[in-house]
Amino acid sequence: MEKDKEFSKFLGKKLRLIRMSMGLSQEELGHRSGLHRTYIGQIERAEKNITVRNLYRIANTLELDIRELFDFSDIYKENKTKKKR
Repeated sequence: MEKDKEFSKFLGKKLRLIRMSMGLSQEELGHRSGLHRTYIGQIERAEKNITVRNLYRIANTLELDIRELFDFSDIYKENKTKKKR
């Protein structure tokens, strides 16, 4: 169960990093993808388990290959740096 939550946290962090790097608010990403802004926030905070269909909609909106949302290498590095402190 803990691994599931960890995966959701990484996915949420990745989505937030990408969204912010594109200069989009949660509201704007929600509007463009046809999802509610609070749902976007819940995904980013790992409060909701996103469906593959909605993940595809978000990736498509961000003009990403869906696989890019699963590349957590930058987040792993960030977590390792924090743990060393």
